[in-house]
Amino acid sequence: MPSQADMDAIARGEHGNPFAVLGLKRSRDGASVRAFLPDVDSVSAFDPETGEEIPLVRLHEAGFYGAKVPMTFTSAYLKRCVRDGETEEIDDSYRFGPILGELDLHLLGEGTHLRLYEKLGAHLIRHEGVEGVGFAVWAPNAARVSVVGPFNEWDGRRHVMRKRPEAGVWEIFVPGLEAGALYKYEILGPGNELLPLKSDPFGFQQELPPATASIVHPMPRRPAGGGAWRKNREAAQNIHAPISIYEVHLGSWMRGPGNDYLSYAELADKLIPYVQKLGFTHIELMPVSEFPFDGSWGYQPIGLFAPTSRFGTPEDFSDFVARFHAAGIGVMVDWVSAHFPTDAHGLGRFDGTALYEHEDPRLGFHKDWNTLIYNYGRREVMNFLLANALFWMERFGIDGLRVDAVASMLYLDYSREDGEWIPNKFGGNENLEAIAFLKRLNELVFAQEPGATTVAEESTAWPGVSRPTYVGGLGFGFKWNMGWMHDTLVYMQNEPVHRSHHQDKLTFGLLYAYSENFVLPLSHDEVVHGKGSLLNKMPGDRWQKFANLRAYFGFMWGHPGKKLLFMGGEFAQEAEWNHDQSLDWHLLADGMHGGVQKLIGDLNKLYRETPALHVYDTEARGFEWVDTTDNEASVISFLRLGNDGDAPALVVCNFTPVPRENYRVGVPSAGRWLERINTDCKLYGGSGVGNLGAVKADKVRCHGRPYSVKLTLPPLSTLILTLEA
Repeated sequence: MPSQADMDAIARGEHGNPFAVLGLKRSRDGASVRAFLPDVDSVSAFDPETGEEIPLVRLHEAGFYGAKVPMTFTSAYLKRCVRDGETEEIDDSYRFGPILGELDLHLLGEGTHLRLYEKLGAHLIRHEGVEGVGFAVWAPNAARVSVVGPFNEWDGRRHVMRKRPEAGVWEIFVPGLEAGALYKYEILGPGNELLPLKSDPFGFQQELPPATASIVHPMPRRPAGGGAWRKNREAAQNIHAPISIYEVHLGSWMRGPGNDYLSYAELADKLIPYVQKLGFTHIELMPVSEFPFDGSWGYQPIGLFAPTSRFGTPEDFSDFVARFHAAGIGVMVDWVSAHFPTDAHGLGRFDGTALYEHEDPRLGFHKDWNTLIYNYGRREVMNFLLANALFWMERFGIDGLRVDAVASMLYLDYSREDGEWIPNKFGGNENLEAIAFLKRLNELVFAQEPGATTVAEESTAWPGVSRPTYVGGLGFGFKWNMGWMHDTLVYMQNEPVHRSHHQDKLTFGLLYAYSENFVLPLSHDEVVHGKGSLLNKMPGDRWQKFANLRAYFGFMWGHPGKKLLFMGGEFAQEAEWNHDQSLDWHLLADGMHGGVQKLIGDLNKLYRETPALHVYDTEARGFEWVDTTDNEASVISFLRLGNDGDAPALVVCNFTPVPRENYRVGVPSAGRWLERINTDCKLYGGSGVGNLGAVKADKVRCHGRPYSVKLTLPPLSTLILTLEA
């Protein structure tokens, strides 16, 4: 029979290996069944093969039972319990063998298990002929780990897990448990200290915040269909493709009655036709991994493997993605690997030690966000993040990951003063482990998911962010051009009378435009925290604000680089973005707002249909300045060029409210130049000044070119013209 010490430890919930004590035990002295059931009145062991039932004796007042049974007693016995006069038969987790195989443990231990989510977490499985849930969690320094939930009255003594010391993983099979069961992990730290209950790092579903339990859920399935999109995805996402991205926060794009969230299905119903109407090629979702605090917008995720339950189930999200693919629209998600929140139920000091983070706050804590930094040098942590990146692509069909806050990962001294950071082994400020992680991330994504891509939000001059790792780059597909965004917004916020002194803000970006595969981002970060909306960044009266914004959009769509626009910008939202409410859709009843929306649709259409505007977005041969010297008039002009046979495009911007007649601009070819976009068009809310749809090139040399066109430049406008075929 068990020792008093063993029974006491189990009763206190401090026994680290109850599998050695509980269940059916056979030895030379005979066989016995032992169980810990603190909430029953009596219990017996029942052999379903023979019908034999043997009462178990209460050996410990806390609820430890045991009795000898015949050596022939089946290992598939049941516990027949009486509780408050009711009898029930329950299976025994402690009669089952291990779940994880030796190969899984080996890959887990070396940090190379690319499908880690298939083994860790909660999985509906058939184990030794019985249906139930297998739980597995990495907590190598814990003294004890239990799975708890309503099924065991949240009692951490009832389902203490088996430790697999080879990989630091704890596991248990709970027979009969079904999908939908709530659960968490109860962990004793290395000093037997009881930690806050932890959500499952690999849970596929979590309760709706502010509740924090994980939910047993089947393995998410890859969206059905989408074959046409997947077949063409590589062509739709490479550097030569017209990529125009609509950035969306699902919780505030549109709300329902009572300011309630729309579901994934309702969002798809409304968002897909809207994106199609405006001609965007992709949507980019702000983080959809489960997160507890609405005000973090998803950038402080807790459940990296769980689409947020705010809008529905994982299946609902999967269907959401599938419907976009069926409509020919790519889906990217913001992915946060730079940091994680300190919420008690999250990853912080998960097993009582700095497991996912660094012990030293000079390496492991972000002061800016009050968050923890992953220990990228730990192979299991790198494995966790890499498996998660692949998970979103493999299980939900996500087409691209926009990796958040890359700069904070690359630099050990990011946002730190002297003495607040630790140099690397060479004495530098580069985070060598994070660099290795990012390179491996990109290598895996491009190798494992043909046609998928990655995008870096990286705000410094780190070289080669979007260059292949084999030439020393980080390997991203694209990089946000934060410098372009900053400079051009500074320029636009100047009163037109002062812009002549700041022309370099528009032109400087071309000095480095081809050092990376750039996306031009006007993202959510530019319309929050007191920065105001894009419209209200523009100077002047109401008419001028709209005209400035339209001219800026025209310049952006003509400029080299893929496009990204945060929701609301496309119809000139007036108020700063508020994540707690819908966009101000009523503004579209105003022709000025509706005009901006129509302009975005026309810009996207022209961008997609005109190879010169996108084929060489990332190569110098696709761009030529025509004139940058007319500072006094604040006019710039440039050409966009495609392959041989592609009609060139001429972009002319007038950033003053003064119309300019007979303004001559050099062009490379004779013929008619069609006015494809005029941001001052009346349809867009402008004054209607223009060139009657086309101009003919004269054989008059100008700007070093053999031909030129004589244009009427509307006030505060951008013109985009293409040579008629």
